[in-house]
Amino acid sequence: MPLLPRVDEMYVDENRVGETLPGQDFGSSVELALAATNHLFNTRNSTRYVAQVLQGVNAVATKLDRTTRPFTGVGPAEMNARIGAVDLDQPLPDTAAALEELETVYLGDAIYFHDAKYAAHLNCPVVIPALVGEAILSAVNSSMDTWDQSAGATMIERRLIDWTAERLQLGAAADGVFTSGGSQSNLQALLIARNHAVAGLRQEPANAGLRLPALLEKLRIFTSADSHFSIQKSASMLGMGFDAVISVPCAADHKMDPAALAEAMAETHDAGLVPMAVVATAGTTDFGAVDPLADLAALARAYGAWFHIDAAYGGGLMVSGRYHHLLDGTRLADSVTVDFHKTFFQPVSSSALLVRDRAMLQHVTYYADYLNPESAALAEIPNQVDKSIQTTRRFDALKLWLTLRIMGADAIGALFDEAIDLAGRVGSVMAADDDFELAADPQLSTLVFRYRPRVTGADALADAGLTDAHGRLSEDAADTLNPAIRAAVFASGQAVVAGTKVAGRHYLKFTLLNAEATLEDISEIIGLLRRTGAQLLANASNSEVSA
Repeated sequence: MPLLPRVDEMYVDENRVGETLPGQDFGSSVELALAATNHLFNTRNSTRYVAQVLQGVNAVATKLDRTTRPFTGVGPAEMNARIGAVDLDQPLPDTAAALEELETVYLGDAIYFHDAKYAAHLNCPVVIPALVGEAILSAVNSSMDTWDQSAGATMIERRLIDWTAERLQLGAAADGVFTSGGSQSNLQALLIARNHAVAGLRQEPANAGLRLPALLEKLRIFTSADSHFSIQKSASMLGMGFDAVISVPCAADHKMDPAALAEAMAETHDAGLVPMAVVATAGTTDFGAVDPLADLAALARAYGAWFHIDAAYGGGLMVSGRYHHLLDGTRLADSVTVDFHKTFFQPVSSSALLVRDRAMLQHVTYYADYLNPESAALAEIPNQVDKSIQTTRRFDALKLWLTLRIMGADAIGALFDEAIDLAGRVGSVMAADDDFELAADPQLSTLVFRYRPRVTGADALADAGLTDAHGRLSEDAADTLNPAIRAAVFASGQAVVAGTKVAGRHYLKFTLLNAEATLEDISEIIGLLRRTGAQLLANASNSEVSA
């Protein structure tokens, strides 16, 4: 007779985990292990799996129906106290109890990106087909590193990479891999560019025998002053240092200035340094600017530099019905970053790095006998880890696959087009509003602006130097006021907007990615910002009078 009963003959009530089972006298650790098997995802527990997952789905749906604002305004101290009070060593009796607790520590105070009053960062409302994919991929739990862990998932990811490369016009030799996000995609692109440049340097007799650190000292990366911070972080992680990145000025429209790039590259070359890469941006985080891709590509080619396009934000233009032309020039790139979890309305995370020449992915290939031996590559076994800087990796491509199969690419593009159109309408409204200043006309779906009204009859403010000669709020006062407006609105929970700096000055920012948001919705946020700013100014005026 076996020591332990067969699992399928056990009786374990979810509400009685930890109690002694009838007729069993073995130790508590064995008892707990047997009870825990009731929580494993397998054939025996399929009914339990459906019931518990549906409880979670219903909890989210219920919260969705009852949510009337993007945030509750809860502060870090209160949230930390609630979560700190949870005893993680004492499990709750069942899923229902855990979900009830989750309402207190997460769901009740989560920031909901689907709400029309959320207009802060590049967080999109997500489409339902992608959520179906999320549920499936989490349960099956394929790991995308090797064929013997992923099989069909590998081929789906590869097909989506081919589809994306075709949309970007990268050519028949293109390839790529899914990543965790734009920062990782940019890091991998620059790692490939670095290794490609180092391989070239090693061909020069003067560099024979030099170790990698010595070769890295000469390499430089060129990117615009408005590019993503991950370029500098990547340079640091790649052993080149922050100062290896040369910041190129932008024109008035916040696009990289080709003339400034030409001058910077010439100076670098003349100093005996090596222009390793030019990083263009297709959709800057603040202004949505798309750099002049063809002009920058020509300069990169002239110096033998790698040409990378960070289209984490603007990548959704590849399926746009009205703005696709803004991506003209991607065919000239050596590599492109695309974030599907921004403008393809996918849940985090879902990103990809594409390269025009699949052979360049060999710069990140490493063979391990226990995982992806070189013999497997020679046998043409498709191990995705061969072209990734990650090992274990989720099957995030499934979300995009189901979205395309259920909705179609044109529908995704239509959602992004609506967001871009809304930004244009909001921009027109704000440009005509004397209380606000736009930093630039909208280019994709972001608007950078600040509250800087003309303050009439506010002698106390004028006496305090808070207004300029024209009666408008001074630059310094606006720098203090606008972050305070943002903080007060966030604390109210009525809306969420972002903040940034332009030429050292504080501004507010709308990032619009919700196709269901209307001009009226955003006008309500503008009204809230105006009222909040006016109240803060009134308080400041009263303080000056009291003083």
